Amino acid sequence: MSLFADNQYRWRETYSVLFRESDRPAAATLRKALEGLGEGYRVTDITTDAEGQVESMTVIAPADFAGMDLSFVAGEDVQEQIAELKAERKNTPLSKKEQTKLQRLNECDARIDVFHFEQLVGDDLADDDEYIDPGSLISMLKCLAQVCHGVGVDPQTGALL
Repeated sequence: MSLFADNQYRWRETYSVLFRESDRPAAATLRKALEGLGEGYRVTDITTDAEGQVESMTVIAPADFAGMDLSFVAGEDVQEQIAELKAERKNTPLSKKEQTKLQRLNECDARIDVFHFEQLVGDDLADDDEYIDPGSLISMLKCLAQVCHGVGVDPQTGALL
């Protein structure tokens, strides 16, 4: 079940990891990598294609009051996102590291969207107190990018992670 349907969680932001579809991970490989981040990660609700490659999964990090839904995307939407990222940076000075990541996007034709959720605590529905810690999200994005040989993207800011 998606965290969007769970009233204990509130959506916060969406990140992406762009990669070549040929590097799309097997669900079992990705699960093992994510669970290898530490005891605080629980992977659930895994769906796969016929070859066992990840379609979607949910990652819960209770210690950080966070949850993440992952969803595989390929096709025209990915190409449009890459074109937008490149256009945004056309006249922007980039570090060598950013230039390398931007070049890697030329090879990308798939992505995994990471929907980041905050676990609600007490009366959070009416409260502005935030308990969420972004540590699990950052660790998970780095792990996902490594497994997929990809580039993490914060679509809100356009930052390449």
